[in-house]
Amino acid sequence: MPSNKIRWLDLHPRVAGALHAEEPVVALESTVLTHGLPRPINLELARRAEAEIRAEQAVPATVAIYKGSVKVGLNDVELERLALEPDAIKVSRRDLAVATTGVRSGGTTVAATMYIAGAAGIRVFATGGIGGVHRGDSGDISADLPELRQTPVAVVCAGAKSILDLPRTLEWLETGGIPVLGWQTDTFPAFFSRSSGLPIHTRVDTVGEAAAIILRHWQLGLQSGVLLCVPCPEETSIPFKEAEAAIQEAEEEAQRRSIRGKTLTPFLLDYLAEKTGGATLQSNLALLRQNARIAAHLANAIKIQSR
Repeated sequence: MPSNKIRWLDLHPRVAGALHAEEPVVALESTVLTHGLPRPINLELARRAEAEIRAEQAVPATVAIYKGSVKVGLNDVELERLALEPDAIKVSRRDLAVATTGVRSGGTTVAATMYIAGAAGIRVFATGGIGGVHRGDSGDISADLPELRQTPVAVVCAGAKSILDLPRTLEWLETGGIPVLGWQTDTFPAFFSRSSGLPIHTRVDTVGEAAAIILRHWQLGLQSGVLLCVPCPEETSIPFKEAEAAIQEAEEEAQRRSIRGKTLTPFLLDYLAEKTGGATLQSNLALLRQNARIAAHLANAIKIQSR
């Protein structure tokens, strides 16, 4: 049963009704709108992702901080204002208290969105690529990874962002006891590229298979998240070696400019989009829509198998 009575949650009426009626609901993060995509493409993508979920008979719930409130589902006006807000902040798990003390608006990261979705009773969440272990010896590890270890939400993604250290990210996921399922693939997707060449632990070919494993994981009392990794659509994917070469150049430029911390990932993604003539942006948009659609199928399968 959803936690509709949690006072700090502001549920959209359609989302609250769906959770009460135990209808399938899919959470969507919002940093992709505030920090991940150029305007006004971000708003178009937000609407398209929600439409993909509705078309598959599920209810979208875009999660965000809006004027200091923790929103689970945005109306049309809120979605547009958030997408076009130039001063929106990036909100991870650690930032939730600060962001909700005032009246700021911000996009929630994978970590923050997972936490909020779990509190609301939403079990399926669609995103692009998760954060992970950064390249080099900085020791930078995304908050997404520890959140996956402690929050029982199924995350549909295109693997981890390819700008990260993918072998070390997979090792962290294994150590954290987080199941990594490959959607019709035996290798770990690399965001813009369909395959990193790294083997994945378990392959699933249908949402029914995925739902059965996810539910069994939680029934066993294992309260971590589960990743369902979906390769980027083939027609917009970028060959892995080509993407790697562009990433190496982007990293060198970031080092030259001393860009690090929260600003690093947006810089790298912007640089890659420019370097590839917009190819990485098109891949990003396509995989986000695809992941939303598959997440809706998964939410329906989990609902059916939970009866």
